[in-house]
Amino acid sequence: MEKLRSAVNEIAYAQTLSHLTPFHRSLLPFLSIASTLYKLALSLRRSLYQHHFFQVQCLPVRVISVGNLSWGGNGKTPMVEFIALCFSRHGISPLVLSRGYGGGDEVNMLRRHLLGTPTKIGVGANRAAVARHFIRKYGYIDICKTSWHEKQYLERKVQNSLDSEKIGVVVLDDAMQHWSLWRDLDIVMVNGLTLWGNLQLLPRGPLREPLTALRRADAVVIHHADLVSEQTLKDIESMILRIKRSVSIFFTKMDPTYLFEVGTINAKIPLTALHEATILCVSAIGSAEPFVKQIQKMRALYVDRIDFSDHHIFHARDIEIIRAKLRELEGKFGSKPVVVITEKDYDRDPEILKQLYPFRVFVLCSVLKVLPHRGSTEDSFKKFLKDHLKLEWPPAH
Repeated sequence: MEKLRSAVNEIAYAQTLSHLTPFHRSLLPFLSIASTLYKLALSLRRSLYQHHFFQVQCLPVRVISVGNLSWGGNGKTPMVEFIALCFSRHGISPLVLSRGYGGGDEVNMLRRHLLGTPTKIGVGANRAAVARHFIRKYGYIDICKTSWHEKQYLERKVQNSLDSEKIGVVVLDDAMQHWSLWRDLDIVMVNGLTLWGNLQLLPRGPLREPLTALRRADAVVIHHADLVSEQTLKDIESMILRIKRSVSIFFTKMDPTYLFEVGTINAKIPLTALHEATILCVSAIGSAEPFVKQIQKMRALYVDRIDFSDHHIFHARDIEIIRAKLRELEGKFGSKPVVVITEKDYDRDPEILKQLYPFRVFVLCSVLKVLPHRGSTEDSFKKFLKDHLKLEWPPAH
């Protein structure tokens, strides 16, 4: 199954069919038929919503959707975290809603990163029902009402602790295709490195919807913008603006901050620990290329990689594959290599990675940053949120 998933991914991002192996080409007819059926189902579902056969539900608070048009690696979850922290620092309690796909690795990572903030995290396919459960439990508050802002600003010291728990905004993780819930703001993430692959719909290509779906976006965020050329960024921007001229465009990157070793999560290790090291990057994420490129920039002696499909759960046989590669690198370079993984891989199953001992396993921790590029800054992004949701920020904590 892993081999098939890998083949489908290679087809989706192949520049030309001439580079494909006979095995890959043998899959094309089946993938094309499945893609056509997917397109018909997508069109039917969209039509049922447009003609009100399916109900679009509304929540009593502002709703922000963070989604994408293609599978994995677009920075959706880091952006959700960025937005949740942004509201939390201004005294507004966000509710993050996730469907919890792929073993809950992204949810586990969010819980770890947002611990200590007023953020609540709800998990479930029926996100409207999950949201209503949290709203019944904690209550809600209209962040656009002046009276609330006055209360926050003038009476913060005597604010009731229950009020501080009230939900002020909902942030949907991976929700561009979640049409059953009304949203006030649609943010679409785009992987600047892989973009939209061969521009075909699933499973023949990586697209969940045609590119014309960008017309629903209020903002498009080009992620990993630091890893592509200026000309490529201009080309992506032009392509987006041809589809929707009025859309706001921002640029982001993942900024590596520190490492921790599996088994000692609370001990922060500086990135300099990777200098002159022989490194094996192991990942099961939507797009491994940005992760590997980050490691390659850290002055390592040598960087190798093993990529698994997105959300892949590591088993004993995978550990043996990784061990075999580590022994090969050890024989080649004469020193013990180290494994570097992403936080998402760690949060999927932290225990099994301990089985790689005596080889050391480091987890790379990174945060999303808005790049100051072509008028896009962190302040302009926050202003975009404020203006589009028609709110006034209370003073930051």
